[in-house]
Parts: sequence; structure tokens; C-alpha cells
Amino acid sequence: MNWKKISLLLLLLLIADQALKIWIKTHLSINEAIMVFPDWFQLRFIENNGAAFGMQIAKSGAVDWGKIALSLFRIGLCGFMGWFINRLIQMKAPTGAIVGLVLVLAGAIGNILDSAFYGLIFSASTPTTVAEFGGSYAPFLMGKVVDMFYFPLFHWEHCPAWLDFLVDSRGYFFGAIFNLADVYISAAAIYLLLFQFRFFNKNF
Repeated sequence: MNWKKISLLLLLLLIADQALKIWIKTHLSINEAIMVFPDWFQLRFIENNGAAFGMQIAKSGAVDWGKIALSLFRIGLCGFMGWFINRLIQMKAPTGAIVGLVLVLAGAIGNILDSAFYGLIFSASTPTTVAEFGGSYAPFLMGKVVDMFYFPLFHWEHCPAWLDFLVDSRGYFFGAIFNLADVYISAAAIYLLLFQFRFFNKNF
């Protein structure tokens, strides 16, 4: 696999991620939902400060250092992933291993784009208003990440305290709301562990 194919794959993944996020942001107000399959799959619009699966980063003081640190970490991760993918190409690594890492890279870039630019190009989303192009609600790297996939599979009345993060405020499992970039990263991590572990263990 060469960089031309990798770049095309990366571009397609980012277009899919950003197209869905922009459509959600410009058509739904905060916490508004579209029922895809009743009782278990919704497109529900929320925003978060950058953590995966709708998790929130606590803000400390006037400057949101947690968000800045996460953004810088993701940017550093993207640089490292680019370097590592290039090394795998030179090693003639299995295509599956490279594709898995491209998925991770696409997921990281996808969420960086939200944080970096959405605050500059959109008006704010609220429970009563839908965002529009041309506004500005936050400076560079201070934008919020758009999440939309919600799977309230069943009501878990007696969830153990240590699994609270899997249950939403209404008591439904699976409570996390996430986006396509999160799916890329999670699917790639599972795939690499299950099917490419032997390659990485042998070579690294």
C-alpha cells in the first residue's frame, strides 16, 4: 500500500466524518434526536469539549487547559501516526495493519477539526437554536466536538457504580453518545488487537 492510496482512504474517511457532523450541527438543536430504529438507535445531537464517546473534560480556571492538552496530544498523535505509517510502508507491512492505523489517524484528525475550526465557522448550538455557517462561538482549538450516535439498548435499573459511565442520565445502557471518528478509532483498535497483534508483537 502506498501513500497515494492511503491519502485517498484518509480523505474519504474524513469527508464521511465531517459531512455527517456538519449535517447534524446545521439541522438539529442540542439534544434533538432523529429516531432511526425505534427503542435502540437514534441520531441525538450533543457536543462535548473533546473527549471520546461524549465524555466531558472538567474546566479549571479561565483557560481550558484540559482541552488544550487534549488537542495538543491529538496533534502529536497524528504526527506520530503519520511517521509510523510511513515506516510500515517501508517495511512492506500487511495492508490490514496499515489500514487499521489509517483509521486511527482519520479518527484523531476528524475530532481535531471540530475542536480547531467549528468554533470559528459556526454560530453556537443551543437547545432552542440550530447552528449556522458564518458565526463564531469559540477561538481556535476551543470548539466543541459533535457527537450523534446513541444506542439506548435497555433500561438498567441496578447498574453497579463502577459501570455508571455506560449508563445515561435516564438509566439506559449504552448511554454514551459518539461520532464516526470515535467509531474509526474503536473499530481499528479492536481489529488491530484481534488480527494484527502477531505482526506488531513480532516486529516491534
